[in-house]
Amino acid sequence: MDADLQNIKKWVILYPIYINSKKTLAEGRRINASKACENPTCAEVYDCCTHLKIPCVIETEKAYPRDFMQRGRVRVMLKKADGSFSNPAITSRKQLMLQVAELVPRHPGRTKKQEAASSAAAGSSKSGKGGKKKR
Repeated sequence: MDADLQNIKKWVILYPIYINSKKTLAEGRRINASKACENPTCAEVYDCCTHLKIPCVIETEKAYPRDFMQRGRVRVMLKKADGSFSNPAITSRKQLMLQVAELVPRHPGRTKKQEAASSAAAGSSKSGKGGKKKR
């Protein structure tokens, strides 16, 4: 395994923008928008890859060339040095992107954010004061 970790430059690169449903194909999305997730982060992609038991590394200083404001990418080892797959269920980059896009919406950090946003929206509703009066 240590020999595989030394060849990180040969690993597959996965930018979060590849699975972002808010982006177009021209902006860098690589999978179908219906299967993509909304605004994934580099940390969420990394956590999903570790959940799939695939060796991966975050590179926070790197950025996608078409959208250099969003920092971070994940390097993933799909194949070991002997040619066997790290996870036999995932044999291509496309399958990896689809699996990660399926897992990101269920990420623990993401579900907490959605619950907080929905409770804040419910609490900010107006009472019936103001506006036009009925006659």
